[in-house]
Amino acid sequence: MTGTTGTTAPTTNAGLYEAARTVIPGGVNSPVRAFGSVGGTPVAMVRAAGPYLTDVEGREYVDLVCSWGPMLLGHNHPAVVEAVHRAVDAGLSFGTSTPDEARLATLIASRVPVDRVRMVSTGTEATMTALRLARGATGRNLVVKFAGCYHGHSDGLLAAAGSGVATQSLPGSAGVTEAQAAETLVLPYNDTAALEEVFAARGADVAAVITEAAPCNMGVVAPAEGFNRFLREITGRHGALLVWDEVLTGFRASDTGYWGLSGRPEGWTPDLWTFGKVIGGGMPTAAVAGRTEVMDLLAPLGPVYQAGTLSGNPVAMACGLATLGNATADVYATIDRRSRQLEGLLVEALTTAGVDHSIQRAGTLFSVAFGTSARGVHDYADAQAQEAFRYGPFFHAMLEHGVYLPPSVFEAWFVSAAHDDAAMERVAAALPHAARAAAAARPAAG
Repeated sequence: MTGTTGTTAPTTNAGLYEAARTVIPGGVNSPVRAFGSVGGTPVAMVRAAGPYLTDVEGREYVDLVCSWGPMLLGHNHPAVVEAVHRAVDAGLSFGTSTPDEARLATLIASRVPVDRVRMVSTGTEATMTALRLARGATGRNLVVKFAGCYHGHSDGLLAAAGSGVATQSLPGSAGVTEAQAAETLVLPYNDTAALEEVFAARGADVAAVITEAAPCNMGVVAPAEGFNRFLREITGRHGALLVWDEVLTGFRASDTGYWGLSGRPEGWTPDLWTFGKVIGGGMPTAAVAGRTEVMDLLAPLGPVYQAGTLSGNPVAMACGLATLGNATADVYATIDRRSRQLEGLLVEALTTAGVDHSIQRAGTLFSVAFGTSARGVHDYADAQAQEAFRYGPFFHAMLEHGVYLPPSVFEAWFVSAAHDDAAMERVAAALPHAARAAAAARPAAG
């Protein structure tokens, strides 16, 4: 295996990681891939098919990450690959409008009640644009978010909580100024009283409340009964917008995303949505969507500027269309069945090994939290208080037995419609080993 320079590339995970560290900060292009929270050497994948990944050393794994959600149909689904090949043969990028971007927007709007869809390339772009739209629509500056909810890495959304529920926030990342962070108020998730307090004190200044439809970045945390409906009510009451982040859950938690499990049965819709992951089928694609009067504030119609050279890229649009277009009712039924089967296998293994835990679920997505059976996980503080030290040994035991899990306890698990009996049997065989490793784990000294 050679690179473009003619040099031979390493053929082991350790060798590739060391080589990457010489040219890439930390050796990775997204931090969780560095295995920082689980320890050990990151695994470099070179091939995928159906429910399986193969690493550079030739080891095959049952994949329970699914590229963090997009691989709804499984890896290298024939219809998706065929569509991408056709698009590639026609050209990689035009820098112009293309037919498929309107087709994908129409397909999205056929599943959820949005009037307009603007394609972008990343979830970070989508949420950044949504908040710019909210500020442009309301003429206000403040944004409310919830601790533990992740909305990409734009400056204002990397704020950490301040000392009080209505205080200005401090930056959560170097390079984010206090002035930028001060326009984001961070509250505990599932806390209606804290939100009432903020709106009572500063409601006239709040442009938007942004929330993950169901948080999946502190592990999965289901919204409390009526919490999302309350967000819709309080934002409407105070003239703020509700920004509904479904970058991860959109068309993954169900065929209509988490809105189909929350907003639709309760009879409400958000003002703005953000999508990603599934709508690109694994290609870098995301979108902002919403009702006409807000979305038409975007340039070229309105004064809120947003642009992207690769937005609506024809190859990415073809991939997203083929993925979402083939995500039938049978696909979602299979994913739901396999997800619940996996949960049952996990609970059985952990219970047999005597490992205290709770399972957090949102539609077809779930995660495990250790040492939390008495209360469960309802917010970021609960997630941080779990016995996270058990996850590293659990993760590596699964890896050794051919199952690739998210390399962080604060992530959701994913299955696809390609996870068949054989794949599930391999997971079932690995879980008892991992459960015993979790049971034997001890917190680090000091």
